[in-house]
Amino acid sequence: MENILSCFKEKKPIIGLIHAKGTDDEDTMERAVREIGIYLDGGIDGILVETYFGTYSQVEKILKYLCDAKPEIPYGINCLNVDVMGFELAGKYGCQFLQVDSVVGHVKPRDEESLGAFFDLYRSKCSAYVMGGVRFKYQPVLSENSLEEDLEIAKTRCDAVCVTGEGTGLETSLSKIKQFRDYLGDFPLFVCAGVTPENVSQQIKYADGFVVGSYFKDNFKDNGDVCREHVDRLMSVVKESRKEQE
Repeated sequence: MENILSCFKEKKPIIGLIHAKGTDDEDTMERAVREIGIYLDGGIDGILVETYFGTYSQVEKILKYLCDAKPEIPYGINCLNVDVMGFELAGKYGCQFLQVDSVVGHVKPRDEESLGAFFDLYRSKCSAYVMGGVRFKYQPVLSENSLEEDLEIAKTRCDAVCVTGEGTGLETSLSKIKQFRDYLGDFPLFVCAGVTPENVSQQIKYADGFVVGSYFKDNFKDNGDVCREHVDRLMSVVKESRKEQE
């Protein structure tokens, strides 16, 4: 049976973030096109566009560019804080996947049924695979369930679970990754924060894929510019680590 990992040509894929940074619409678009080019030339396995710095309309233009360009790698969307529009954009612009920062546990227990109904409805309308956060950075934890129980619920609401540490650019602890892996079994697991050449060779033993933003920037921070040297450095380690996993 196909799952989200079937989107990617390589095992243990690396997805590069486009944060939609810019001083105005024109600068944001030019920057995004340049960064997409760096990712493609550097051998990245997927691209995720976020409304991190940019507006909805700016991100929509970036997705239209990707849709028209038809890159040979999959691309996706994370419409921060307004998940329903992420589904809408994914469907409109042919995204193969989308990310939602939390799929369980961030709402009051009485609202979990409504949240489950939301995912049932929009997943039935949109063919894109859903990457869903659990105990994700900056998300409240209002759940009365154990982590194991919430991960079981997450498996019914998304196609891959996303795990992070405490914040953007901060390393996701290996112990947390292992814990998620143990509870999820063979269900796809992506590490979505703090990935570096120094930790990826260990994390790749347990995770199925990675979303990388800060490390790829020239200043190693979210507000920097994507740097080809940093892309090459991480991808070199990833390629060697993949061989060791064969």
